[in-house]
Amino acid sequence: MRFRSPLLIGRDRESALLGALLTAARQGRGGAVFLTGDAGIGKSRLVADCTYQALDDGMVVLRGRGSGSSRDVSYKPLREALFSFARTNGPPNDPALDAYLPALTTLLPEWRTTPGAEHLESLIVLSEAVLRLLIAIGRDRGVVLVLEDLHDADTETLAVVEYLADNLEELPIMLLANLRGHSSQARRVADDCARRRTATVLGLDPLTGADLGALAAACLDCAPDEVPPRLLRHLERTADGNPFVVEELLSAMAGTGALELADGRWHLTSDPATQVPVTLIESIAVRAEQIGPAGQEILRAAAIFGRRFPVAPLQAIVGLSDRDMLAFLRAGVAAQLIKPDETETGWYAFRHALTAEALLSSLIPTERTMIARRAVTAVTRLQPGLPGEWCQVAAGLHLVAGEEAEAGRLLADAGQRLLDSGAAGSAISLLENAYERLRDDQPQVRAKVLASLLYALSEGGQAERAAALAGELSELDGPAVPPADRIGLRVTMAWIAAEAGRFSEGMAHVSTAREVLEAHWEEAHSTALDVVEAQLMTRVSDHAPERLARRAAETAERLPLPGVACQAWELLAYLVRPRGLAEADQCLAKVQAIAEEHGLGLWRIRALVRLAINGSLRHGDTTALEQAVRQAAAAGAVTSMHTAQATLAMLLVLRGDYEQAESLAASWAETSIRLSHADYTQYVLLTQATSAAHQGRRKEMDKALGAFRRWGGEDGEYVALSHGLCQAVCALLEEDREAAVESLGRARAWEDAHPSVYSLTGRFGLGVLLDALADRAGPEECAEIAATPAGTLRWNRHFLLLAAAVAMGRSGRGDEAHTLVEAAREAAQPYRMAANLGLRLVAEAAVADGWGDAPTWLRTAEEYFHEAGIPAVAGACRTLLRQAGVAAAHRRSGHERIPEELRRLGVTVREYEVFVLLAGRRGNVDIAKRLFISPRTVEKHVASLLLKTGQADRAALCDLAAGTFWGHPPS
Repeated sequence: MRFRSPLLIGRDRESALLGALLTAARQGRGGAVFLTGDAGIGKSRLVADCTYQALDDGMVVLRGRGSGSSRDVSYKPLREALFSFARTNGPPNDPALDAYLPALTTLLPEWRTTPGAEHLESLIVLSEAVLRLLIAIGRDRGVVLVLEDLHDADTETLAVVEYLADNLEELPIMLLANLRGHSSQARRVADDCARRRTATVLGLDPLTGADLGALAAACLDCAPDEVPPRLLRHLERTADGNPFVVEELLSAMAGTGALELADGRWHLTSDPATQVPVTLIESIAVRAEQIGPAGQEILRAAAIFGRRFPVAPLQAIVGLSDRDMLAFLRAGVAAQLIKPDETETGWYAFRHALTAEALLSSLIPTERTMIARRAVTAVTRLQPGLPGEWCQVAAGLHLVAGEEAEAGRLLADAGQRLLDSGAAGSAISLLENAYERLRDDQPQVRAKVLASLLYALSEGGQAERAAALAGELSELDGPAVPPADRIGLRVTMAWIAAEAGRFSEGMAHVSTAREVLEAHWEEAHSTALDVVEAQLMTRVSDHAPERLARRAAETAERLPLPGVACQAWELLAYLVRPRGLAEADQCLAKVQAIAEEHGLGLWRIRALVRLAINGSLRHGDTTALEQAVRQAAAAGAVTSMHTAQATLAMLLVLRGDYEQAESLAASWAETSIRLSHADYTQYVLLTQATSAAHQGRRKEMDKALGAFRRWGGEDGEYVALSHGLCQAVCALLEEDREAAVESLGRARAWEDAHPSVYSLTGRFGLGVLLDALADRAGPEECAEIAATPAGTLRWNRHFLLLAAAVAMGRSGRGDEAHTLVEAAREAAQPYRMAANLGLRLVAEAAVADGWGDAPTWLRTAEEYFHEAGIPAVAGACRTLLRQAGVAAAHRRSGHERIPEELRRLGVTVREYEVFVLLAGRRGNVDIAKRLFISPRTVEKHVASLLLKTGQADRAALCDLAAGTFWGHPPS
């Protein structure tokens, strides 16, 4: 007889809290809950109750479970949960999810659109991909992600869980996980989230008193007062308030006849302390015996594998025929001891983790060792090469058998496989385990494991932990370790030092590696070392690293080492950029060609993005860059997509498309901050500050720059941009020329001390124009700067042409100066704000020196800045118009209704009203009556309109008005 309570007993408080959290999640206020407690305490029962409530409320429920034997198998609980959705659904139609679909194929291979394994850029990107998927699934009705037995989850899953828990606020998602209460990595994750107040940890206490009696009554289907008092006392003594143990004890007692139902009431027929099993081990043993004479032996052999066990190796261990094995499995399922594993064919699982633990505890050490060795032999024979999960399974069996060294080697192999697939977190766990177990093994074996572990720590974002292992190098840096492994260790440590910002330390590792390389030279190692050293030299040395990078690129192509070659050519594209974008483009074209030849899709996208960025800077056209963003998103190249989006947002600011730029920046700012990517975050904050600055919004600019500094912006590579492209422009829009010059000076001083690849800092454009206006730059200086690569960029070329015009106008070459202004206006065509700011600045010199068409330029600029809500510049334009002897436009109500082409001509509101009525070919008297003005005033307005529009006579002016409104003048 099997007893199980149909009711949830003693968990009213926890159930109410979970119900409230479900309601909040449906309303878009998500959160995470970790249920903790001993095995069998009722965590799964509470989860099931919450799940049923969620389903009744129309929410989507995704369920997955950790497992002991697959603790080092990447993402097992997440895969299982997402499979429950993917079995009946395809990818959600959500544009925000598109870029993350390739990353999701790591968990859901059936969503893969291209053959072969997809490269996962980082664990954080995968975590964000899972979050985006849950948002898409639960947007309309809410979603609950249920992860059971989290204590048995792999490291990668725990990292994703922590990321999700930290980012569920204001989302329609509830994360519900349960785990054992003992100390574990999963428990540390739960406690850390609770301390950050991003999750709730609910510890389930043992049932006592009335609750324990109510549970026993529910199991026995009777009233609480009908539970035999002696039975209740026995349960209180032996079950420790554990609901699962209560159920097992009741089932065992009823199975042995110690508990019977007679005359509608339950009775104890013998002393439960002596006649009924008082431990779970005895309970399992009794039930195992019920499925046949060999049942207990088979179950113990299965327990060697953990909660999950593979059928074929188990059959080989116990020597059963196919028929007998099937009979055992059927009997085990019928006895509620085991069940088919839903996640993998050919595997079964114990229904409760305690079952396997109880069975193992009943084995003496010699029995465990013998069964484990037989299991290793069976697994190795049935799975040659130990593919996939089998490597970890075999390693675990060797550990049970006490064979530490062999277990360590298998763990190292399994860790390297995970690292190659991109699962750095799980690889770290396995490689650390392997490294510790190989302490007494040969040094060369340990050196290889350490190299893999260091790389895994670096890729997993744990550079500090990797650096802490530097002390291990001394004992592995001797002749017992092959030179290739010693060099590999040093190269890896150099990369880790560079990632952590310890460039001098990185160069020290390079120096040591070169000493070994001199005695044991090998071209491949020399090439990898060149790339590392070149990367380090860009930060810690005044020597040009280009020689090393170029040598590495050429050698890598010849060997060939396509990945190293792409890396080296991309570094070269960065290094040669100050000499011009054309040379940088040649390097990027090499990356693109190598990537296409060797099928390196991500490198091809990286090259495509950077080529598009260079083209946009050169020509001011964002079409190619927008296409690159789409291609990067389609390929799942999230890093490249963010790089392209960052540049696109800034270019949209320069083009004056502020609304689109701010929308784009906001769309990835949250993700960038969530990913804790300092460089991207600095750039997006600088973009937002620049957008505010170019609209004259100082308060918003200062706020964004404050955040920029808090993210380390003043120690980064965007300092000159923050001064020259951001603050200097804002000062000019406030008509504070002195402050603008000071900002440009700070940008130049920073660049002098920190050579930069960024060219829009004012040094090659705006700053030259201000120098020309102050008579600090003449035609020769302007021509010299215009000949530089930075001077050819369209944004800079516009300001340089204006600077040259100012210098020429001052020297009496007014016609040439006028021609240069028109050329500058053409160059500035993509940049609306910059074009009008340039007109305001150059008109100042034109008025003073008596050349050009200052009134037209000033009216155009005044019109723009008036409409843009930048009164200081609009007012300055009107002042200059008056200095030029031209009446400035009066800003009366209704000015915004004047068509832009008429506003540029200086047409006033009243003149426009007359112009509208001329479309109907009315006379002066008629117009005067309609506008309540005198016919003479009408005549003056008509004369002014003839002058401003350049029409020959009144008839032509009427024709122009009629054509403007297509016969339908506004009322």
